[in-house]
Amino acid sequence: MTPGVAVVTGASSGIGAATARRLATEGFTVVAAARRLDRLQALATETGATPVQCDVTSDTDVAALVDVVSGLGAPLTVLVNNAGGAFGADPVEDADLEQWRAMYEINVVGTVRVTRALLPLLEASGAGTIVMLGSTAGFVTYEGGGGYTAAKHAEKAVADTLRLELSGRPIRVIDVSPGMVRTDEFAMKRFGGDADKAAAVYEGVAEPLVAEDIADVVSFAVTRPHHVNIDRLVIRPLAQAAQHKVHRVK
Repeated sequence: MTPGVAVVTGASSGIGAATARRLATEGFTVVAAARRLDRLQALATETGATPVQCDVTSDTDVAALVDVVSGLGAPLTVLVNNAGGAFGADPVEDADLEQWRAMYEINVVGTVRVTRALLPLLEASGAGTIVMLGSTAGFVTYEGGGGYTAAKHAEKAVADTLRLELSGRPIRVIDVSPGMVRTDEFAMKRFGGDADKAAAVYEGVAEPLVAEDIADVVSFAVTRPHHVNIDRLVIRPLAQAAQHKVHRVK
């Protein structure tokens, strides 16, 4: 029996792309969704995934994603809500409200939009799993992170609420919350393409997490027997004892 279909949002790079690759090796029929179709097509060539151009802030795009998944002829068993991002690092008193809105729309409303749309298919499978790619920013605030931490706190609240509301139905809700993960784009996007600021985030950290570490954790969680619900996994590099406590080699 095959594991079924796994939808991964934000699959064009970083954790999303790594998760799509890993789930493909586990035997899932992977649907890789993201805005950048050229990257998805390259991933599809590599992994056999079905690429779907999808902006999670668009009702039309998400409806089209549902149509693709429905047409595959296999049960949808996994949804990985990975699409998200951080924009800016200004203090609250200097907040760029458009950046705050964008973070909330992608991390929170987009996650809810995709989840709501795919819930009927997940339930129909009889063994559905929803993975929320959260962040340790959903537990602790820090200076310059007001907009992002607010969005990730809200995303955590969505996961916790959904788990309560789905009690008694055959759908697990798993929150995977990484700490410091070095990917090609996350910090660069946050700092508007400023390579020096992006590099400074990881400066002196011998071994930050990489995307494949998170994909490994997601794969582990979704492949447990379905009666096993891993509510939350917090994963940090050894160098990061807490949000503000990071060992850096001088």
